[in-house]
Amino acid sequence: MKTNKTLLPPGMIGIIGGGQLGRMMAIAARYMGYKITVLDPTPDCPTAQVADKQIIAAYDDMDAIKELTEISDVITYEFENVDLTAAAYIEEQGKLPQGALALEITQNREKEKQLMKDARLPVPAFSVVTNGEECRKALADFAFPSVIKTCRGGYDGKGQIKLMSEEDVDVAVDFAEENRHCIIEQWIRFDKEISVVFTRAQSGEITFFPIAENDHKDHILFKTTVPAGINETIQKKALEAAGKLAEKINVVGTFAIEMFVQGENIYLNEMAPRPHNSGHYTIEACNVSQFAQHIRAICGLPLTEVTLHNPATMINILGEDLENVLQAMAKTNDGFIHLYGKAEPKVKRKMGHVTFIAETQGKVAQQISEFEKAAR
Repeated sequence: MKTNKTLLPPGMIGIIGGGQLGRMMAIAARYMGYKITVLDPTPDCPTAQVADKQIIAAYDDMDAIKELTEISDVITYEFENVDLTAAAYIEEQGKLPQGALALEITQNREKEKQLMKDARLPVPAFSVVTNGEECRKALADFAFPSVIKTCRGGYDGKGQIKLMSEEDVDVAVDFAEENRHCIIEQWIRFDKEISVVFTRAQSGEITFFPIAENDHKDHILFKTTVPAGINETIQKKALEAAGKLAEKINVVGTFAIEMFVQGENIYLNEMAPRPHNSGHYTIEACNVSQFAQHIRAICGLPLTEVTLHNPATMINILGEDLENVLQAMAKTNDGFIHLYGKAEPKVKRKMGHVTFIAETQGKVAQQISEFEKAAR
């Protein structure tokens, strides 16, 4: 068995990326007694507000990466689009327990889907194209609806187009011609989307958080409910698939996989090599959060056995919601509100989240209803 490299407080943890995920990682780490340095190009970014030090530089600035590596005992990241050259350098210095492989795979939808397929995990039918002509030929073998996505970049519905009928083929061809490296996937008519969020230690130990059920609005996660409304068969398939993938990639830290549920079947959609929006409920609803467990993993500490205290629902706070949420905050004691410290509220920008917990999901729904009344 692999021997853990253990980092104890007050060791320095470096975080690449200064958004809300880095902020919540840093808060969890500081509770435990660790120090934090964040690398991000935006001064006073959300993570910097709770860190000991910020290196203000681009993510691919190798001088800044070397500085971060020099002053940190261990380094993690809060998003998957980390420069691979930088990640490889940090790994060579023995300070990136998560490694560069998970980044390389999750940065590229082709590699992501191919890995899942090679592992014989259930994925929608897909085809990779590099130009408009290849796109037109590939779509001849797909039923509609389907979807075309860029292989790199894109989030919250960006970088993709849903294709409803043959009338959309020309649009897809233009998209492929413009973006070149694209993936076409069969659209899955699913009953629900679920997230499996888990943490794997350097030793190979793995703990799963309760499976969450997700609802989206305008391609952005709106609400996550726990426990998910799934049966034991789906739960078993989802956990087995996640465990198999974790072993194949040699995951270290908190990791998330989104899956579609269709009847008694699951289809793996996308994965994230870091804590995930759908795991925010763990901060209040579980005995250990996805962020604290992540810090334990990258620092070589034994993982905490996960317990769900109560049913919960997490709702994202977008820029257009912020004013109403602040009104509700002054009027009601329902909900745990987290605001991320972003400088400016913008439409569709994630500004925070609120988590509701109660003894039953019915009581959770009642809390949400009362909160929404107070927000008007």
